Amino acid sequence: MSLLDKLKWRYATKKMDASKSVPPEKVDEILEAVRHTASSSGLQPYELIVITNKDLREKIKAIANNQSQITDCSHLIVFAAWDDYTAQRINDAFDMTENIRNFKNDAGVAYRQMLLKNYPARGPEANFTHAAKQAYIGLGTALIAAAEAEVDSTPMEGFDPKALDEILNLKEKGLRSVVMLPLGYRKEDEDWLVKLKKVRRSNEQFVSWIK
Repeated sequence: MSLLDKLKWRYATKKMDASKSVPPEKVDEILEAVRHTASSSGLQPYELIVITNKDLREKIKAIANNQSQITDCSHLIVFAAWDDYTAQRINDAFDMTENIRNFKNDAGVAYRQMLLKNYPARGPEANFTHAAKQAYIGLGTALIAAAEAEVDSTPMEGFDPKALDEILNLKEKGLRSVVMLPLGYRKEDEDWLVKLKKVRRSNEQFVSWIK
């Protein structure tokens, strides 16, 4: 299948087969795709937490409307965004870039100073909101990468983020949970959505051209 065919094949899987596990190489491929995706100023202001522990996933299921995909999936990915853009985080990102590229230039120095001046001054809530938007870019990449690998997935916002933060001790790490993505394989005989036609707005309704 082409990538477009695989995107047509994917859907938000409602019932996953708990007996099937996604091969490690496919999980690694999906994670690497997210690691290489775009982010504002290249800061990558979020982290991925991959959970396979069954007891932990039971706790998460309880604060996520008892959605069965959380415990039936093979791997549960939590996208957790930075709780703030601090000077240290900004400096660490630019230092890493300079070290890897083995050079610095005036434009890079000026850009670093601009972020250091503007980002911390916006305040933690505005900065978390911005970082969370970057995490959603990563989520989109993960959905595409999973489809490419023919792995089922279900993006999830239906959970108590404060409770999840507590379960995963995210506050101590300067992170806040944003969205979850179970990875696994559909259980076709128990999934009410699997055989229904995919519904999307028409190209004419969705795309406008300005020439």
